[in-house]
Amino acid sequence: MQPIGLDPFGEAVYRTMLLHPELDTRGIARRLEAPAAEVRVALDQLADLALTRPTGSEDRWRAVNPELGLAALLARQEAEAARRQQEIERSRAAMAGLIAEYASVHAPANQPGIELISSLEDVRDRLVQLASDAAAEVLAFAPGGPQPPQVMEASRILDQQTLERGVRMRTVYQESVRNDPATVQYARWLHSLGGAVRTVPTLPLRMILVDNATAIVPIDPEDPRKGAVLLHSPGVIAALRALFEQIWEQANPLGETGRRDPHGLTGQERELLRLLAEGLTDERAGQRLGVSLRTVRRMMADLMVRMDARSRFQAGIQVSALGWLGETAPR
Repeated sequence: MQPIGLDPFGEAVYRTMLLHPELDTRGIARRLEAPAAEVRVALDQLADLALTRPTGSEDRWRAVNPELGLAALLARQEAEAARRQQEIERSRAAMAGLIAEYASVHAPANQPGIELISSLEDVRDRLVQLASDAAAEVLAFAPGGPQPPQVMEASRILDQQTLERGVRMRTVYQESVRNDPATVQYARWLHSLGGAVRTVPTLPLRMILVDNATAIVPIDPEDPRKGAVLLHSPGVIAALRALFEQIWEQANPLGETGRRDPHGLTGQERELLRLLAEGLTDERAGQRLGVSLRTVRRMMADLMVRMDARSRFQAGIQVSALGWLGETAPR
């Protein structure tokens, strides 16, 4: 219980109080074979965590029901985690702004192999140019869940022309597109023309890699409106190609039913648990998965039923005890 601020001896004192409520401070000390002064320090610690209450007797305390005490403690920790997550998001936004400002001043003139494209309209024009010039292969990450209808409609003619020229196309979407008929229909249309489509729970960023020579990625993965960077450096291209191949190998073909791991979890469910374990809020986890806040809460409620957990705190303990995040996804 150290993550919630309770050291091993304090936990032993708390357990003893729960199992033997008749014991006073000296009785607890005798049972644990520890000095009474050390027990009093642990009692002060438990009181600070609101896990004990005075009984009116100077030498006797009452242990708070763990379901109530730990739930209140967890609620405070969740609030603190949410506050820290907000600070991280603000820091990330500020850092992205500084990177964009630096790139706008230095990249065009001083960094060969890098081209900054700050206008969203210019980004679209460059994407059309790259697709038109592609001679062998186009690889793409398409995060964000279901794709906007206007984006798919604008891409339809260009994708068709690219495939008809014999250019190979491989695209990775997020698992959440499987619930969007329009995106699924578009992906199947791509497949019918020879394009390959797979899905994964989350994607690291939006990316298009053309002919293993040019890549375009957003300046800020969290906000595509800030523009993009066009990359030609062989080292960077090789790294992005390796990233694509690794994710492609782990992805599921769109036509296949999502595979479950030995614990019965889908890739999306396992990724949700991982994101929440990292401290992300439900809203941020939904953004990473490309699903709504309501869907995240529905998924989590279903998982809690399956692990027989009545609270998020208990669910976290169950996930660890069951080893649900301790095994990799099946190949």
